[in-house]
Amino acid sequence: MKNQGLPDDVFDGRPVIGICNTWSELAPCHGHLRELAEHVKRGVWEAGGLPLEFPAMSLGETQVRPTAMLFRNLLAMEVEESIRANPIDGVVLLGGCDKTTPGQLMGAASVDLPTIVVSAGPMLNGKFKGRSIGSGTDVWRFSEEARAGTMSMKDFLSAEAGMSRSSGTCMTMGTASTVASLIEAMGLCLPHNAALPAVDARRRTLSHLSGRRIVEMVRQDVRLSHIATRAAFENAILAHAAIGGSTNAVIHLLALAGRLGVPLTLEDFDALGRETPLLVNLMPSGAFLMEEFCYAGGVPAVLRSLRSRIRGDAMTVSGHTLGEIADAAECYDSEVIAALDKPFGPSSGVWVLRGNLAPQGAIIKPSAATPALLRHEGRAIVFEDIEDYKKRLDDPDLPVDETSVMVLKACGPKGYPGMPEVGNMALPGKLLARGVRDLVRISDARMSGTAYGTVILHVSPESEAGGPLGLVQTGDVIRFDGPERTLDLLVDERELGARREAWRPTQRYAERGWAKLYVDTVQQADKGCDLDFLVGSSGDEVNRESH
Repeated sequence: MKNQGLPDDVFDGRPVIGICNTWSELAPCHGHLRELAEHVKRGVWEAGGLPLEFPAMSLGETQVRPTAMLFRNLLAMEVEESIRANPIDGVVLLGGCDKTTPGQLMGAASVDLPTIVVSAGPMLNGKFKGRSIGSGTDVWRFSEEARAGTMSMKDFLSAEAGMSRSSGTCMTMGTASTVASLIEAMGLCLPHNAALPAVDARRRTLSHLSGRRIVEMVRQDVRLSHIATRAAFENAILAHAAIGGSTNAVIHLLALAGRLGVPLTLEDFDALGRETPLLVNLMPSGAFLMEEFCYAGGVPAVLRSLRSRIRGDAMTVSGHTLGEIADAAECYDSEVIAALDKPFGPSSGVWVLRGNLAPQGAIIKPSAATPALLRHEGRAIVFEDIEDYKKRLDDPDLPVDETSVMVLKACGPKGYPGMPEVGNMALPGKLLARGVRDLVRISDARMSGTAYGTVILHVSPESEAGGPLGLVQTGDVIRFDGPERTLDLLVDERELGARREAWRPTQRYAERGWAKLYVDTVQQADKGCDLDFLVGSSGDEVNRESH
């Protein structure tokens, strides 16, 4: 190690801090993480530690094929083994894009050293024709307007150019911002980590302070499992409902809980979030973006609004309880962050659906749905896989109308593989031309946290695993009752039995390598989509070494 110019005294009992960095030019969310790493190092040196940076797989949502979710567990394996195999005492996780923070935390949880997260931070607001536009959310909207002929391609490309104008993650309340907010509600980062813009000088300051704090955590032996308790997960679920968070967070929290041995189920999201109203007015559930959320007070201001409901005794990496952080917070804009007694929207969170179409559960984000469609019965328009969907979506003979229910199969963890964000299917062109902008859509896929619509997701078990979704045929009647939390296929059980006998899996994309290991061992969505042999932990001890 001395060939890096390190003096003798740094090897004399200083805490060794690993800085796990997902920087990559292929992941635009992470392009500035090298700079943030330098500020973390300043804090580590200042507190008397030895900072050593190491790389980890970078999962940029916009680039990785076939879907970044296929590789979340691979990142978790890499992070786990890198932390355990190397002589470090604590770790700082630098990430941001949707799958990186969950993957890093899952890996770190299975080692359980002192751990702190420094997120990439959101981009500055997008701008188009003098108004703010949001990444993802406005992409879907503009895309449908362009397909409907009500937006020119020139304007579409102009909006694209103004949308991503700084480093950072999506500035809507998409998955990246949702996960960062929930990590803050769990106490796994310093206050304001979620909302400070990526290019704000205060994010560099926060990185510096995180470097200081991780050294203190090592000396105090404050491990990840000491912070990420059942109470912390409950706080995350309450915050998820209040911010109108991404449905993807359900899968990531379930997987993280599985690594830590914390009991957590789908029902917890519905039960804990059921009476929590929507407090944050951000796209896709509202009007504003992460810049305004930051200026309004960020996650601490949300926690203040939720003060009577959060588990205030839960400890955080800052050394303060979550209740103490909430008590010290202020809200500076009630139009962006509402009070609990004057919410922006009704009880929201995630609805967990059950029925003969989803025996192990499915979910919907009601705050992003059309209220009139939250109780609906209609005939299915079935797409057997993503290729079938793309081929037939704009077929003028597609037997679809505004009462139809679009059903997409073979897009779950095994079927795609990797469970892509295609559940928010675009609507058929002939309906867009008639002004229709939403239908009930059902799949075993996920959807982007920036997306909106009456979209039922994560149907479990998935079609490729033999779930009932694989038996649906065009013309079948599906009944969805959101308030009653039911999702049923109205087909005679004898007919379903005959279809089940004739059904066969496809297994088309998993012949070797990581994809085969993933398909062979991945759990279903209601379990968090971790690999079955990765659930739990191995700790930080290594009993053999060759040195």
